[in-house]
Amino acid sequence: MTFKMIHENYNVTDLEKSLAFYAEALGLKEKRRSAAADGSFIIVYLGNESSEFELELTWLRDHPQKYDIGEEEFHLAFRTDDFEAAHKKHEQMGCICFENPAMGIYFIQDPDGYWLEIIPTR
Repeated sequence: MTFKMIHENYNVTDLEKSLAFYAEALGLKEKRRSAAADGSFIIVYLGNESSEFELELTWLRDHPQKYDIGEEEFHLAFRTDDFEAAHKKHEQMGCICFENPAMGIYFIQDPDGYWLEIIPTR
């Protein structure tokens, strides 16, 4: 028996703002979406050509408040082939929330507070 990771879900409060962030910060594009007939939710799957793995963004109409994401000890990691350019882009966007120069990594934060680790190709 084998298992393959296919997606991770993040609940978001402003879907359009989140879609714009992920497109600009990480080059993730909408692959598909589904919505409830009654408008109570929208689910959008994001991805790119580098991987089959997808990020699922879920917007819930009846949850307008910020999500409690705890102590942010979980995160999704992205490897980049141009670490310096990525860092410069994220610095300009103002979304870098933590850097660990000793490990050669940093984290960015999305509009809902989720942390995303940026790792250079080694």
